[in-house]
Amino acid sequence: MAVVRRQLGIRAVGHAGTLDPFATGLLVVLVGKATRLARFVESERKTYRATVRFGIATDTDDGTGAEVARVTPGAWPERPAIADAAHAMLGTRLQRPPAYSAKHVDGRRAYDLARRGEAVELPPVPVTIDRLDVVSWAPPDLELDAEVGKGTYLRAIARDLGAALGLPAHCAALRRTAIGPHDVAEAIAPQAVTAEAVRAPAAMVSHLPRVVLDEAGRRDVGFGRAVARDGEATGPVALMDDDGMLVAIAEATDGRWQPVVVLEPAA
Repeated sequence: MAVVRRQLGIRAVGHAGTLDPFATGLLVVLVGKATRLARFVESERKTYRATVRFGIATDTDDGTGAEVARVTPGAWPERPAIADAAHAMLGTRLQRPPAYSAKHVDGRRAYDLARRGEAVELPPVPVTIDRLDVVSWAPPDLELDAEVGKGTYLRAIARDLGAALGLPAHCAALRRTAIGPHDVAEAIAPQAVTAEAVRAPAAMVSHLPRVVLDEAGRRDVGFGRAVARDGEATGPVALMDDDGMLVAIAEATDGRWQPVVVLEPAA
């Protein structure tokens, strides 16, 4: 974030969707008034390429942690058995977050407690796993392509996949390749950011349904007032002016569109 602030000379810089310290890949950076759109970007499905290393478990469920278990099997699982175990994890299920995670425990981050040597046992939370495709299997390393919902830990998927196959396992490498419509192939390095490279706020929420406002509606929304709602969409929706500029994000309330984030106040 500091690099982007320096590059653009702007203080209002944020991001949507934290990456684990050992991970690489796409981080959506928001600047200026677009920082208010973070929650709508974070809610999108995320895609990863992960390397699961079988035979070793760590206290962080990734390669940065201390080894807590090691097993060298007489025979490694066959690829079909791994694919079946991965397929069984699809859908909405309960997942126990890693002890070294950003989850809060009595107002403190779980990783802070774990680093102090305090026992951390986080309760399982519902997560959604849409896709787990086996890319390659060269024991002890398995490459997976994963598509998951918000709050899903790939480290926990690695740990749980190992458990399903009777082996300790951890996530040895992780790269985020997409967040919703935003792909790592279109990303640029922080040091290369320029004002010309910054996309319009509307591009950050291109996945949302769009409602085009007339002049009166544009003025009402600019003042934070609800406007008439047509159609079946319930929100969130992107309220646009007729020039394609994002005016606000709105939710359906009492048959009207109620702005919840206004980016273009009325003059």
